[in-house]
Amino acid sequence: MDDNVRQSWENFLDPSLLRTNLIVASIYICAFEILKESIIGRIKGFFTFGFNENGPTVDEKYNKEVLSRNSSPVYASLSWLEEVKAIDNEDVEVFEKIKERRNDIAHELMHFLPKGMSVDTIELLGEMVDLLYKIEVWWIVNVEIATDPDLVGKEFDEDGIMPGPVITFRLLIDIALGTEKESDYYFKEFRKRFGGN
Repeated sequence: MDDNVRQSWENFLDPSLLRTNLIVASIYICAFEILKESIIGRIKGFFTFGFNENGPTVDEKYNKEVLSRNSSPVYASLSWLEEVKAIDNEDVEVFEKIKERRNDIAHELMHFLPKGMSVDTIELLGEMVDLLYKIEVWWIVNVEIATDPDLVGKEFDEDGIMPGPVITFRLLIDIALGTEKESDYYFKEFRKRFGGN
C-alpha cells in the first residue's frame, strides 16, 4: 500500500484524530455562521423598526442603502460596512479566504478528514475571530454607545469590550477543544450558580 494512502487511512481510522478533525470542521463552519450573522444581522437589525403579523418590519432604506449594492446580502453588507469604515478592503479579502475555506470544508469534508485540518485553517479561525471582534466593537462603539443618551460622552476602553458573539466563539473553542479542565469549567460553574445535578 502506498505510504500516503496508508497514512490517510490511519488518520481516518484513529478515533482521537477523527473526532478532533470533525470538531475543528464543525467549529469552523459554526464560527463562519456567527460571523455571517454579525455581518448581515447587525445591519438588518439597524434598519428594523417594530414588528407586524409577518415578523420584523424592515425599513425600505435597507433595500436601497444595503441590498442594492450586491445580489448577495453578505457582500452587500460587507460593502456597507466598508463604506462606513467599520472594515477595510483587507478585511473583505480576509473574509473571502475565510469563506473559501468554509466552502472547502463543508463541500469536501471527506477530503479533509483523512488529511486533518491544516495549520492555515487554524490561522483562518483566528482571523475569523479578529474580523468578528472588529465588526462587533465597531457596532458597540459607533451605534449602541453613540445612540444611548446615558452613555454618550463617556470614556470607554475599546480594548476592554468583549462582544457577545466573540464570547460565544471562545466558549465553543474552550469547551470543544480545550483540556478536560477547560472543557468542564463552564459547565461546572453554570451548575454551581444555577443548580443542577
